[in-house]
Amino acid sequence: MAKTYAPKLTTTRGHSVQISNIEMYYEEYGTGKPLLLLHGFGGCSQNWHPFTAKLSEHYRLIVVDLRGHGHSTNPGNKFTHREAANDVFLLLEKLGVDHFSAMGMSTGGMTLLHMATGQPGRIDSMVLISTTSHFPDQARAIMRRASFDTMPREVREMYRECAKRGDEQIRQLIAQFNALHENYDDMNFTAQSLSTITARTLIVHGDRDNFFPVEIAVNIYRSIPGAALWIIPGGDHVPIYDSTVPFTSAALQFLNEPDSK
Repeated sequence: MAKTYAPKLTTTRGHSVQISNIEMYYEEYGTGKPLLLLHGFGGCSQNWHPFTAKLSEHYRLIVVDLRGHGHSTNPGNKFTHREAANDVFLLLEKLGVDHFSAMGMSTGGMTLLHMATGQPGRIDSMVLISTTSHFPDQARAIMRRASFDTMPREVREMYRECAKRGDEQIRQLIAQFNALHENYDDMNFTAQSLSTITARTLIVHGDRDNFFPVEIAVNIYRSIPGAALWIIPGGDHVPIYDSTVPFTSAALQFLNEPDSK
């Protein structure tokens, strides 16, 4: 669920490794403390390319294609955020990464919620962009009726850019997206479960998000101990690509703050 157009891939920093039953693709940039970057549904690692140059000046970036997205495979043709979280943990184990910071947009942020509640001690700080604790009715309606032909032009372009295996991969992703509307188990975080998160957390949300109303972001903010909240006026779903939104500088300022725990 990332509504953005990404430029064509222009780097050769990609790697693929066997993770459980899939081939997982990731890119690395920079050096230093690991910063994991997770894209939204239908997207891929290149959705982060507008930000990687600046972020890599401060961190070792690990930019992942989630299962079935981009170059990563998904033989089972099913997607849940819980399984995506497990995939990413297995990748980090292969890379020898124990503690890390992270940022995730939409589905990437939902994957991070599973990671941050499943293994709380691993994530030092994280930025959740257009993330939800559960699927409200308005999101389920969008997921149920979604088709390639009815998607906004920029979303269709993103799918075409990111689906490295072509039209069949696009059809599979849209079918998986449709299926999420019937899933009530995958995204089902309560205030109690969110309260177990120990990572310093910044929640970024547009106040015109058509998937997840801003009230959900406020509730997540209130549930995660010590969280910070940035509501972007007039922002829609994943509003960080707006040139008037100083996302990179604000994210770096938050991530670079000393840990007060």
